[in-house]
Amino acid sequence: MSQINAAGSALGGSYSIEERVSAAVDVSEATQLENNFIALMVAQIQNQDPTNPVDSTEFLNQYATLSQVKSLENMSTLTKSNLVLLDNLQTLTAAGLVGQEVKVTADQVQLGDAPVKGQINLEFAAGKTVLSLTDSRGVTIDIELGSQAAGAVPFELDAEKLGLAPGSYRIEVVTDSGEYPSVELAGRVSNVRVSSEGPVLDVAGIGSVPFYNITEFGQSQL
Repeated sequence: MSQINAAGSALGGSYSIEERVSAAVDVSEATQLENNFIALMVAQIQNQDPTNPVDSTEFLNQYATLSQVKSLENMSTLTKSNLVLLDNLQTLTAAGLVGQEVKVTADQVQLGDAPVKGQINLEFAAGKTVLSLTDSRGVTIDIELGSQAAGAVPFELDAEKLGLAPGSYRIEVVTDSGEYPSVELAGRVSNVRVSSEGPVLDVAGIGSVPFYNITEFGQSQL
């Protein structure tokens, strides 16, 4: 590539094809680099020593490298466009969920006047299933769900019946089979916010939930 650069210095300010191309159209860096290379290659061919011409294989190898750079740039641009499209589709989908019931995976629950419904999905049957709620002070309340077969296990959390104060609780489930299944909570979407990480839904009884935490929508509440 040193020969190409040397030839470029011989062109002078009056012979700058790449500058005329850049002024005519708005091209990418890879395209400008390709145009520069072609201009310099032509200049080198014109100014090479006829008795000791440059090996054409070198030109081909260099041009192949530049073609790969341009292809990578095109792939990068396409990937960015797809990510923007996906983000827009997620936002539109999330906006359409306002007022609807959704299920989301959660490790926090907001208990208030209204009961919160949910379910756990057991992969294995369990002789003992315990749902634990931990408040902001670190006090844990265990709710026995008894023996359960593998599959979906519905439950309902009513703060008044459980004698719990309204507030935020950490929620988890432990079984005697050693399984720690995730918890799905159901709630109505009241608002959708757009953040740098994608749409965030405000779900009754749960709080702010990222769009990717939704496990089901378009169905009736549990």
